[in-house]
This record gives sequence, structure tokens and C-alpha cells, in this order.
Amino acid sequence: FADTDDDSSLVNRLKDMASQEPVVKLVNSLLNKAVELNASDIHIEPFEHHLAVRYRMDGVLKQLDSPPVKSSAAVISRIKIMAELNIAERRLPQDGRLQIHADGRLIDCRVSTTPTLHGESIVIRLLDKQKVTLDIQQLGLSPQSLNGLMKQIKQPHGIILVTGPTGSGKTTTLYSALQQLNTEEKKILTVEDPIEYQLTGINQIQVKPRIGLGFAEALRALVRQDPDVLMIGEMRDKETASIAIQSALTGHLVFSTLHTNDASSAVTRCLDMGLEHYLLAASLNAVMAQRLVRRLCVSCRQPMAMTAESWNTLMPDTIAFDEQATIYRAVGCDHCQQSGYQGRTMISELLMVSDAIRQLILQKADAKTIEQIAMEQGMQTLKQDGLRLVLAGMTSIDEVLRLTQSHHAHD
Repeated sequence: FADTDDDSSLVNRLKDMASQEPVVKLVNSLLNKAVELNASDIHIEPFEHHLAVRYRMDGVLKQLDSPPVKSSAAVISRIKIMAELNIAERRLPQDGRLQIHADGRLIDCRVSTTPTLHGESIVIRLLDKQKVTLDIQQLGLSPQSLNGLMKQIKQPHGIILVTGPTGSGKTTTLYSALQQLNTEEKKILTVEDPIEYQLTGINQIQVKPRIGLGFAEALRALVRQDPDVLMIGEMRDKETASIAIQSALTGHLVFSTLHTNDASSAVTRCLDMGLEHYLLAASLNAVMAQRLVRRLCVSCRQPMAMTAESWNTLMPDTIAFDEQATIYRAVGCDHCQQSGYQGRTMISELLMVSDAIRQLILQKADAKTIEQIAMEQGMQTLKQDGLRLVLAGMTSIDEVLRLTQSHHAHD
């Protein structure tokens, strides 16, 4: 498609192509297939000789059969029309939403387009409200993390941070915590980008940087709304983080997220942002780091031989090997699309900010030192929590190592 002077004729051509029955059918089948496979995202990427379609299932991308390359422009235009985006605009990224009916339920989809060398790449994120349990008891937390988190949620004020890479379930954890607090006595306000699920009884604000409503601006307004609980989608900069700390120090309970690999690094990240160590020591209550690990497919997982000795070699200084446990490895069958895994559950580490840890923050100690003291005080690391699931036969050693070795700890 050359950019012609006559943009309107091009738009009409794209509209015509996009409304042809084969194209409509193709796009509908891509969306239905994603629902059927329990995919969280669909990636549609035009290349010179093919149009690639990949589905993210249990956090891992998998390519399925590609539509013919000549349908690229039509498929992309069709999705843009469905998401109410401007189909004439092919040089700038755009964001939209659409809803699909599949399996007798309504599924919200977020659509993001971005220009690439051979057209526009589209990512559709499927948000299936019925699939998401915002019940803190059902997140898959270890009994220890669950008790600790419940205790933290009941605090009258302070900051609770949830950390992890993109796609590690942080928003779901925060929403579940807010649901626990969602009673008529509490005024709960959130600032998010984007709002993933709408929660009844909670006032949610969508940031709109284009019109000057960023996290910091929205927060300043919210603090004047007399809230009890604040949730900030992400502490991205010093300004946002400072308002969060100020709110926590003036009697609000504040929840937010950070992108760090583990709980103790969150402290150093806050200090790197330029926050005063004495304010952080006074306001931070707890940090929870989390990942989503894939569960083994029960139809094809296979037991593997393991001795306490080989366990200790593989996992030095973690948790003791249980002689009674059966350890499984992933195999792959038709049931799980040959991946060996089906569904995901959570592993976490909860760092409670004790007096000893407040002292370390005041001394600007490094993450390693903070982690050591937290472990002495009973914190289980992400890796230890993952191995608890390995011993329970729910996931594999490979999967836990994939997610917890620090150089792999990115999505």
C-alpha cells in the first residue's frame, strides 16, 4: 500500500476488504481459537512473506498456522474497525478495546497496534472476567504468605508493594487485596493505566497522559477525596512514589507495584528513585514478589528419579528434600498442546518490614543484606516457594529455575 494522496479512497478500500466474509470469518476464528486455548494474548505480526499469528498460553508464546500473507492488510483493518481505531492512521501506535462473545460469555479485549516494517503489529489481550477469581484465598499463595498478607491488609496505614516482571499477576493480587477491604466503611480509590477489571464499589481512575492526567496529577486529586485505601497501578517515578509515601504517612493504606526481580530489590529501587531513606523506613510495611509458574499437565507428567543428594546439588541452601515426594517432569501430549503444562499458579516471597529491616533501610543497606535478614526472620524466597510446588508434584524443577534464576527473571 503506497501512501496515496487520496487517503479517503484508501480508507474505503481497506473498509471494503475488512468487511468481506472470508476476512470476518478469519478474524472471528482467530479470536475464538484464543478463547478455546485459554490464551491470554494474540500476537498478529505481518512480515514480508507471511503473517504470523502467535498465542500466549500459560505465559509462553506458541505459533499456530498463519493466515495467507495477502490477507495482512485486511485482517489488521478488520481488527482496527472492531476496536474502533482509526484505520487511516498507520504510522502511529493506537490503543482500543473490543468485546467478543465466545462460549456463551462476553470477553473484553484490549487491542494495541504499532507500526512495523511490513505493516502494523497487533496485540490483543483477552480479559476473561469469569476466569479471574479475585479471591485472595484462591491465588495459590503458600499458607505462610497468605497469613502474612492478610495481616498486612488489616494495617491502618503504610505501603504494601507487589513486585515482579510484566505478566506475573501483580494486578490480580492487588485487586484481590482491595476486594478484601471493599466494605461500606472504606473509601477505596485506584489510579491505573489501564484499568484491567472494573470493580464494584471501588472508584477507579484511568490515567490519560495526553491530557495531562498522569499518575502524579491523578494522585494529588485523589488524596483530597478523603480515601482510606489507595491503589497506584505502578510507582514509575519519584513524584508518584513521594505522594504514595506522603499518603501512607498521613494515615492511608497504599498499594502499588514495581518491576523488580525480588522483594528486597524493591527497597533499593525506591532509594534509587530518589526517595528519602528515613521516609521509606517509616512508611513501608511489606513487599511481595511474585511469579506465575506453569502447572504440569496431569495427563502426561512423568515421575523422575531424585535423591536428597542430587536435590541438594541442584538446589543448594533451599528447602529440604522430602523422601516421600514424587518429582515430575514435563512431557507433552495432545491434552496440553504438547507443552507439558496446563494452567498456572503463583509463587511468592513476602518480605515483612520489621524493626530490624527498618534499621537496614535507614543505613541504606544493599538488597542482599536485607534479603539475608528477612530470611533469618522466616521469609521464604521465590525459589523455595517454587520448590514447595515441585515437591507437591504441581510443577517441574525446570519451570522453577526458569523463573527464579535472576538472569532469567524476565518475562
